[in-house]
Amino acid sequence: MTYRIGVDIGGTFVDFCVFDEESGRLTTFKLLATPGSPGQDVAGGLGALAAQGTLDPARVVHFAHGTTVGVNTLIQRRGAKLALLCTEGFRDVLELGRLDLPDIFNLFSERPPSLIPRERVVPVRERIRADGSVSVPLDAKALKLALDRARSVGAEGVVVSFINAYKNPQHERVAKAFFGAEAPELFTVCSTDVWPVIREYERTVTAVIHAYVYPAMRRYFDGLEGALRSAGIGEGASVVITKVNGGVMGVRRAADHCVWTLTSGPASGVIGAAYVAGLAGAPNVLTLDVGGTSADIAVITDGEPMLGMGHHVGGYPIYVPAIMVSSIGCGGGSIAWVDDLGVLRVGPESAGAEPGPACYGRGGQHPTLTDAFAVCGFLAGGSLAYGALAPRTDLAVGAIRTIAEPMGLDLYRAAEAIINLAVSDMYLESSKLLARWGIDPRDLSLLAFGGAGPMVGCFLARELGIRRVIIPPFPGVLSAAGAVLADLKSDFIRTVLIDLDGAAAGSLKAGFAELKAAAFEWLRQEGGVADARTADVRLSLDMRYTGQAYEIEVPIEERWVETGDVEAIRAAFHARHEQVYGHSDPAAPVQAVNLRLVVVAPTPKPALAEVEPADSDEPEPFRLGKVFYASAEQTMPFFKRQDLKAGHRLRGPAVVVEDDCTVCIPAGFEGTVDRWGNIILEDRLDG
Repeated sequence: MTYRIGVDIGGTFVDFCVFDEESGRLTTFKLLATPGSPGQDVAGGLGALAAQGTLDPARVVHFAHGTTVGVNTLIQRRGAKLALLCTEGFRDVLELGRLDLPDIFNLFSERPPSLIPRERVVPVRERIRADGSVSVPLDAKALKLALDRARSVGAEGVVVSFINAYKNPQHERVAKAFFGAEAPELFTVCSTDVWPVIREYERTVTAVIHAYVYPAMRRYFDGLEGALRSAGIGEGASVVITKVNGGVMGVRRAADHCVWTLTSGPASGVIGAAYVAGLAGAPNVLTLDVGGTSADIAVITDGEPMLGMGHHVGGYPIYVPAIMVSSIGCGGGSIAWVDDLGVLRVGPESAGAEPGPACYGRGGQHPTLTDAFAVCGFLAGGSLAYGALAPRTDLAVGAIRTIAEPMGLDLYRAAEAIINLAVSDMYLESSKLLARWGIDPRDLSLLAFGGAGPMVGCFLARELGIRRVIIPPFPGVLSAAGAVLADLKSDFIRTVLIDLDGAAAGSLKAGFAELKAAAFEWLRQEGGVADARTADVRLSLDMRYTGQAYEIEVPIEERWVETGDVEAIRAAFHARHEQVYGHSDPAAPVQAVNLRLVVVAPTPKPALAEVEPADSDEPEPFRLGKVFYASAEQTMPFFKRQDLKAGHRLRGPAVVVEDDCTVCIPAGFEGTVDRWGNIILEDRLDG
């Protein structure tokens, strides 16, 4: 037997997913996270799986990991102390940004403080023109002064971002070589090595975020390999990290490209969701991943996660292509509280893994969303985290009482108010996201996963008007499974700024040929792909009407580039502009700003075993329990997930209990279990 393992570390639990390649059997496991010790948690979980006889570490051939180390470092502001070398006259590039407000509806909203304050920004006399020619040479004297300044401010690392370096990175490379020779104790990052794109702010802030989390990520990845070896995983196993774009890359490369791993955990969940949605025959899906700290939402269209650039992580924008995941500070461990005006709030503060919700019995005193579900009776008769925790309703009652009494509510109505408010917060953020993309939620299914997603999935779907809800067979560890399913994938970009006329054909062909050569070399080095021609290559152009200050990405056919069919490329842009903005001007001149290429090499996918067919339509509940729901106490059946077979029908109200989460099915929802073990529910409340 050989095994492929996926691991996802969240704020409360560490999730493990083990695929046996021979039998197709899937084994899942959870353990409580230890704050500050993610590497030890990985080793501990692998040891526990080996002790159970589930896993032989020596037979692991693939280990995939989604991590939150980078994003936590950024959110907690615990990154490296950096200096920034910029072109003279551009000292305030980070402070100015794009002069936009984080919340355009709040004139008092403030951007987070710069990761490199102005006193640590060092202007350097040099200048590259827009065409790449040198206007002001860079000399050693200027670099020596910059080095003295960086040392005087106590910098641990240096970011080099010069004007127009995307066109000619010569000066950035000279600066990096100088610092490497004269100050090896300082690590140096060039903006063009991180993401070589036009626009100084976007290129600079992305490089700064990369450098800010680099030391923490380097330490973690170095320690991870050691932890895997100590757990018995051999050096022959491939060790990969999931990327924000939905792919994976080797752990050694990940440290040097850590900006690509910032939101790798949530991205892994969307990868897993896309796989499950495909099995369930649902190409268009809103994903809902609710963990202990946050609820993450994303959209899958035509079977592919939606990607974009410029999304915010910890309040800061990153401009590399990434699965567009929006996070809401509302998870199962989010704390409910009453503000100074007597208004109930939920989150964003979380009880985390230590002490966790009150019902965990680990010392938590504050009421959380999980405690509210416990008080209402949804968690009765089950366990959490594969039997590691038994929900203590009595402790949850004590915590919820601190909310009920100040608000003049009885215990059950206070708990239900917490649930309703959490769902309302998720509805608000989901509807804003869908409106921004022009998507009608009624055209989507909702796929709920994470430790708390299946608890709230049906409630949120009903608020959004989504009729179909999918609960995957391993919802609590879907992010870990997504890490195993992810393909080798990388993005390449080149800024060209050329007019799309008849003379552009040669430049486009030559530019894409260079990107393809770089992509194939990456595949050979990263994945040992012997014949890179078998990989999937996707081309696109960032285009705009001449004179516009913004552009849109337009997928194009490779044959258009090879045959020089510029008119087909222009027509694709006009059609995309019409789709996005509702108008186009086919007679106007068009400009290509960036060439983009994405290369994807599929990794071996474990064959998921099908679920045994049921002997009858109706499953047998293992208990009947009283649950307070819809402002009334109701008696509803409780089912065990492992007892559900393909073809079983479920009718709400009901509760499905499993090792890694609880599924709440309100009245009006009906559905079946498909051959892959998905619970597929339809809301029939209004017919």
